[in-house]
Amino acid sequence: MGMGTPGDLLTFAGLGYDLFDCVLPTRNARNGMLFTREGRLMIRNARHVRDPRPLDESCTCYTCRHFSRGALRHLALAKEMLGAQLATLHNLHFYLTLMREIRADLCGR
Repeated sequence: MGMGTPGDLLTFAGLGYDLFDCVLPTRNARNGMLFTREGRLMIRNARHVRDPRPLDESCTCYTCRHFSRGALRHLALAKEMLGAQLATLHNLHFYLTLMREIRADLCGR
């Protein structure tokens, strides 16, 4: 469909779209780009090497509750499948939470 960034979802949900089919969250996760409330996070960057924080402080996904940025960076650089799986879990959780919040705002709940 050609859309899929969090900004795209906000725009198109405002126009009435409620269903999206996009590989962006999973493909980007496998390549080390994660979505957070503060924006995009590139987990392979050296600044995360010893970072004990979760990907997103406000996120409640399994990845953020159990793994640090440093651990995820190590997994990504080692090309461990677990790193790609954890990143994918996080990005999907981020997107599901974002859409849940958008729907609640649009419906006035």
